[in-house]
Amino acid sequence: MIGEKTPVGEVRPSQLLWTYGPGALVDLPSLSVVTLGIDRWELNRCSPVEEARLLAAVRRELGPQVESLRRPPFRKDENVDPFSAEAFIGVPVRPFPRWLRCVKCGLLSPYDLGLFECKEHRFRPERTRFIHKDCKGSKGDQPAKDADAVPARFLLACRGGHLDDFPWHYFVHNGPSECKGILRFYESGASLQTENLWVKCDECSASRNMAQAFGRAGQDNLPRCRGRHPHLDHYDAKCKEQARAVLLGATNSWFPITLSALAIPLTRDPVRQLVQDGWDYFSELESEDEVVIAVKTLKKTGALPGIDKHLPKAIWEAIKAIKDGGGDEGVTEADIKGPEWAVLTDPHPPTDWPHFLSKPAAPPKGFEKQFASVLLLERLREVNALLGFTRVEAPEETANPDEKAPRAGLCKGTPTWVPATEVHGEGIFIRFDEDAVASWEALPAVHARNAKLVAGHRGWRNARKLDPAEGYPGIRYALLHSLSHLLIRELALECGYNAASIRERIYADTENGERQAGILIYTAAADSDGTLGGLVDLGKPDSLGRLLKQALDRASICSSDPLCAEHNPQDDRSLHAAACHACSFVSETSCERGNRYLDRTLLVPTLEVSDAAFFE
Repeated sequence: MIGEKTPVGEVRPSQLLWTYGPGALVDLPSLSVVTLGIDRWELNRCSPVEEARLLAAVRRELGPQVESLRRPPFRKDENVDPFSAEAFIGVPVRPFPRWLRCVKCGLLSPYDLGLFECKEHRFRPERTRFIHKDCKGSKGDQPAKDADAVPARFLLACRGGHLDDFPWHYFVHNGPSECKGILRFYESGASLQTENLWVKCDECSASRNMAQAFGRAGQDNLPRCRGRHPHLDHYDAKCKEQARAVLLGATNSWFPITLSALAIPLTRDPVRQLVQDGWDYFSELESEDEVVIAVKTLKKTGALPGIDKHLPKAIWEAIKAIKDGGGDEGVTEADIKGPEWAVLTDPHPPTDWPHFLSKPAAPPKGFEKQFASVLLLERLREVNALLGFTRVEAPEETANPDEKAPRAGLCKGTPTWVPATEVHGEGIFIRFDEDAVASWEALPAVHARNAKLVAGHRGWRNARKLDPAEGYPGIRYALLHSLSHLLIRELALECGYNAASIRERIYADTENGERQAGILIYTAAADSDGTLGGLVDLGKPDSLGRLLKQALDRASICSSDPLCAEHNPQDDRSLHAAACHACSFVSETSCERGNRYLDRTLLVPTLEVSDAAFFE
């Protein structure tokens, strides 16, 4: 990460999508900075990521002007001269909040007033910090000495995606005031609860307790949102939302909105597949001679691996076929999971592609009635793209019935590209038998469980002013999702992977063509942790059957029973039934639904219900 004049720290490239993207705060050891918009990033250092289906989906959300998906800039060589140009490869950031607090005397002031000085540390960027020059201690009677200044840990945020400095003068003077005295922040008790934190004005002696900035009191003591986007240097004209006090580092200050897709072969012709993957490079070519030049350029840049292994004539024939309308499948279609389901359920799936290597396996013994097939994916690639972000509430919690979520933008105006990352891994795909699922869905007990989940879903959405008739994924999804979580928990104990690096994709669509019923459990880590081979090895019939039996046995009795088994989502307007941290929940990075729509009663008999189980 690059400040306006100096490096200030490091994060992983993948964290710029999930944790520290544009508009997010990065809480460094001595600083707090905000990542600036992508219009401030160095575009020529952001290499493109090719994934036609995902790009089509991004264009559907953000507009046709989006030209490409690009990786965040990063520095490969750690042994670099800190004074060289290579040391400045990164994303631009800026100190935020502006207000700092001296740890010795409690002085509270914006850093740009000159009371604090930035101490750079080129060789150890994480040690860059602000200091209070000539601090004389809390009582003002100490010898002048430099003291560290840390970010004030209170901010304002709203559901519209805005973020602002805490209005210290407004708050301590209980509204607008002409007093411009020096403010000090101090503690009055042994604990750091808000009741023991105070801000005081040296000029007029006005003081205020920080507890009055939160909850219902905060609505009366804080001004309305000013519509500020610190990562864009921009203020929106109007914002109707009430600003809320949030703590620096709070997880609700930034929620990413992302899309992801698996790189899958959409045609059995390798040349046409490569041309489709890199269609942006070939769409304007008019002759075979231009193809030769384009291939040489792609070989040098490495933007489309493997294209140089094919003859220019074959590439030109594939280009003409696509332009004539014979090969545009998947390139302009914005659907994400539909093409993936078609490839994963193909009776003769592609077996060896640059980013897709599969091997069919038999269903485990004892589960032949429930499972139609198992596919071992020894090689796969997932591409993720960042569309925007929300604050205060997660994306699905922010929209009114007739409005889209107030998504904050990544840049001023409409973006022409979006940040993306690609990860490589392996996985296990399990396809359920459609007749078995349909028969199970017809059971009266399943209808009763579905009614309870629907009631909880409607209550949850009503509480957030969302349309209660929208968004319910169906009882089929709850079944598949519940088994996926049980398997993830079981696999994490034996496959050797970090549990947070195992993810899921649920295929449960019944409205668009073929009725889907399948789960894909795969590793998607940004390092070598995702390609060790341990997950595929556990997908073989003997190992998978053993793991399934263990998972179902554990699910029949939870350590939180009978409370877990008796949980009714309608009572507390929640989105899960018989499920909790002890039996079914997994890491937030592993679940595609945030641990929602889970019910182990749909899988095995429990203390509460014994006749809604899919497995005997």
